[in-house]
Amino acid sequence: MQSVDRAISVLEILAQRGEAGVSEVAAEIDVHKSTAFRLLGALESRGLVEQAGERGKYRLGFGIVRLAGAVTGRIDITQQGRPVCERLAEEIGETVNIAVLQEHYAINLYQVRGPGAVTAHNWVGQLTPLHATSSGKVLLAYLPAKERATLLAEAGLKKVTPHTITSKAKLEKNLAEAREAGYAWTREELEIGLHAMAAPVLDRDGEVIAAVTASGPSYRFTQERMRELAPVLIKGAEEISHRMGYLG
Repeated sequence: MQSVDRAISVLEILAQRGEAGVSEVAAEIDVHKSTAFRLLGALESRGLVEQAGERGKYRLGFGIVRLAGAVTGRIDITQQGRPVCERLAEEIGETVNIAVLQEHYAINLYQVRGPGAVTAHNWVGQLTPLHATSSGKVLLAYLPAKERATLLAEAGLKKVTPHTITSKAKLEKNLAEAREAGYAWTREELEIGLHAMAAPVLDRDGEVIAAVTASGPSYRFTQERMRELAPVLIKGAEEISHRMGYLG
């Protein structure tokens, strides 16, 4: 157990300092230089540390990235978003969802009903049109323009309600406004009487991987109310992003 503890200490030292020699490592963990050398050799053989040039210094190796990737690859957006969504539903008082892109739809993965929710509609598992939902607009807004155009060409801009945006130019303007504001919104574009807003969730590389949404009846969840609560939703989305490994 002592060897394991010392090996972990070596990795922590290199993570903190960037580079360190055998003597520095030995002094830091209070062992003989030969012991430090053996520890570094064992870690080097597994690719967890590597020698930094010819100067006798060591640094963390790419084996660390492999191990970290195995962990982050298992991180589930629903699992990480659950506590944040529960809090957002309480704070906003409306239904909160997490949605991701699936082909040319937005699919809802998780839902929490707020204390003010008046309907029991469950959106989980439902495929919804990208251009008519706040989550879909967020997922579209941060795609490269060419990829977005392809998706919209495949999906079409079907008129779901009289308020659905069916003009590509108008939709692009709306998406640009969403990027500027940091959140997207819909007002009776999917269902009459339903308003919604959504903010982007980022992964560790800064790519948008999901949208967190809040939706409610138009008589209560008005445009002014959404604007007032947008910072709360954006902050919640940022918290989920950090839980997914985003450091920005």
